[in-house]
Amino acid sequence: MTRFSRVVVVGASLAGVRTGMTLRSHGFDGEVVLVGAEDRLPYDRPPLSKELLADEVSLDEIQLLSADEATALNLDLRLGCRAVSLDSGRRTLELAHGETLSYDALVIATGSAPRMPPKWDLFEGVHLLRTVDDCFAIRSALRGSPRVAVVGGGFIGCEVASTARRLGCEVVLIEPLAAPMARVLGPGIALGMVGIPVDAGVQVRCGTAVEGFEGGKRVEHVRLKDGSVIDADVVVVGVGARPVTDWLVGSGVEVADGVLCDEHCATSVPGVYAAGDVARWLNPLFGQAMRIEHWTNAAEQGAFVARAILQGRQAGDFAPVPYVWSDQYGVKIQIAGVPQPADRIRVVEGAVEDRRFVALYERGERLAGVLAVNSPKSMLKYRRLLAHITRGGHRSGASPVTS
Repeated sequence: MTRFSRVVVVGASLAGVRTGMTLRSHGFDGEVVLVGAEDRLPYDRPPLSKELLADEVSLDEIQLLSADEATALNLDLRLGCRAVSLDSGRRTLELAHGETLSYDALVIATGSAPRMPPKWDLFEGVHLLRTVDDCFAIRSALRGSPRVAVVGGGFIGCEVASTARRLGCEVVLIEPLAAPMARVLGPGIALGMVGIPVDAGVQVRCGTAVEGFEGGKRVEHVRLKDGSVIDADVVVVGVGARPVTDWLVGSGVEVADGVLCDEHCATSVPGVYAAGDVARWLNPLFGQAMRIEHWTNAAEQGAFVARAILQGRQAGDFAPVPYVWSDQYGVKIQIAGVPQPADRIRVVEGAVEDRRFVALYERGERLAGVLAVNSPKSMLKYRRLLAHITRGGHRSGASPVTS
């Protein structure tokens, strides 16, 4: 077992918290310093677009770690502290308020930040959603049932649109592709599911993008590239995210759409690892590098990195089958694997029009992914099948194939 006296984790969200907790559960008795840019105790992010946005849960209910739990685990929480630079030669981390922390092992878990196109934030009423403060600002803006425009039909955009509609708002969802979630599900399946938001009363505008906003100090209209104009009092932007890596410039840590890692989640710098949304690691199960912005991956990767720090290569490879879920309009959507729009898609259970089905995504002879809509029991079965087939092919060196 590798011996360190101090592990510093940069990022106090799910991946960082799981790293710290797993270090302790595996017997590490040295210092664990958890550095978080926000001044709040660590919290779970999925409820920000759903239950917390709808004021159905409290902030205390979504905490990942209480002050008492941090004390019991002997975790040194440094909240409200943003990392600004890393000196990998000296093994030191500089924080925004001037403090310098030394480390024996360092974990980069700074996550991702939502993208805001240039000049979009010049108007009041235009929001991003990443933090609790963002959630509270949007929740306040939704009071009184305003007209809401959600820009971006990915999971976050769809969930915000669903919550806003449930709160009684007039909602327009704008997506440049053929249908919401088409980038993940493929256009055919996504088009078959577009009736879900429409039946809930959401106006869906696809095949066009935002040209700009109009209004005085506050946003009043959204101008689309097809020439149409949408009235809006509130705009929520969900057009993708970027990994938070700007503070690593000059550190020697290789970055390319995330922190580049090997199959052990180790970076190009000795003693430095990455986990969660910020990590782009080689997943040997699929033979490709991937960066995944989902809860399950952050939790599993944070725990793995702790084991890798303590056990070295004996911890094995980080080779999960990716998994994500989304709850929208009373519909549960679950995805396992790495489906792509160009895959061959077969519906093997139920029917898309019934909003209860399972679809398999195949790439050549390879099973690449599974989509389950309102079919959680079936997802359990197919998720196990995907893992079994994929891991079997990985061990044998053959391409995983469908049965």
